[in-house]
Amino acid sequence: MSLTTPSRSRARIGSPSALKERSRLDSSPLRHFDFLLVVAVFVICALGLAMIYSSTHRRIPGDELYFVKRQMMFVGLGIAAMVAVMLVDYRKLRDMSMLAYVGTLAILVAVLAPVGSNIKGQQAWFQLPGGFTVQPSEFAKFGIIVALAGYLNQYRGELDAWRLTVTLGLASVPIGLVLLQPDLGTALVLGVIIVGLLAMAGVSGKQLAVIGLLTITAVYAVVGLGLLKQYQIDRLNVFAGDPTTQASAYNQQQSTQAIANGRFGGEGFQKGSQTQGSFVPEQHTDFIFTAVGEELGFVGSVALLGLLGIVMWRVWRTARLARDFFGMLVCTGVLAMLAFQIFENVGMTMGIMPVTGIPLPFMSYGGSSLIATFACIGLVLNVSMRRFA
Repeated sequence: MSLTTPSRSRARIGSPSALKERSRLDSSPLRHFDFLLVVAVFVICALGLAMIYSSTHRRIPGDELYFVKRQMMFVGLGIAAMVAVMLVDYRKLRDMSMLAYVGTLAILVAVLAPVGSNIKGQQAWFQLPGGFTVQPSEFAKFGIIVALAGYLNQYRGELDAWRLTVTLGLASVPIGLVLLQPDLGTALVLGVIIVGLLAMAGVSGKQLAVIGLLTITAVYAVVGLGLLKQYQIDRLNVFAGDPTTQASAYNQQQSTQAIANGRFGGEGFQKGSQTQGSFVPEQHTDFIFTAVGEELGFVGSVALLGLLGIVMWRVWRTARLARDFFGMLVCTGVLAMLAFQIFENVGMTMGIMPVTGIPLPFMSYGGSSLIATFACIGLVLNVSMRRFA
């Protein structure tokens, strides 16, 4: 009996039903779920919650966890958005790319109408009950990635001068609507996404150079036409070294001082002099990196940048492994968005980039940006999970 048992076992393992079951498991989308990407995102979110707590626990008397609890709720909503995007085959999103474009324009137009709210000089939010707000321009990043990736995929290999002009025309409408709010930072992010998609779609270097010159011209036109607020113009002048606008450089002066205080090992959690003294404006939102730099020092900053680097690496890897052109374009758009936001946000806190109000992905306090970025990660996971489907 003992001599025949192994052979029977091998027969069962090699049976058609067993092979069919194994093939089914191998082709299951969950088998190719990128756990490393998700773990890196969750660790960054956890670090962000810690830094938000450190920089805000004294702001609301009697409720030191006020901002942390709200951010945890945003993380939960972001995870839900990520899962929802993962459940829909991304190839169906490709077929609905025009709907994504129309939907993006609709919310950007609506926020400029009376139903939108003006906060701090920007007509960029929808006011919700409970003191919550929604910023449509953050979700426009997701919509533009899907919409333009679908259009470029449809005309792959046919991107002549006419198609390129149409692409730029389609892209200029949402950017123009965002500038009317005015939100220069998000407009720049959308511009980088578009350039990244065009470069991956096969646009020549000369054409990209022309697009770059047109972009620079458009920026000067925006400033000259008075579309930006005075404080936004002052921020650009500060970066350019205009000595007459140094009063507007307070944010950068305080942020660079905070990072310098951290040195190698940091001053310790909840021990940063600038952070605990609330000297850095908007430290829990756009300037959250200064809390990391001051309290965790060079070591903590490098660790955070390393985690963000892992996220970008996994997105880049998924773009390379994508089974179709649309999947590659979607991941490229997400990668361009993340890379620019990280570089611009960290750079402005150190004084090497102008202050533009761009949040640090998964770190900065705020619901719209966090949920939209989670949704974009859901796109990448979607492409990764179905690359063998």
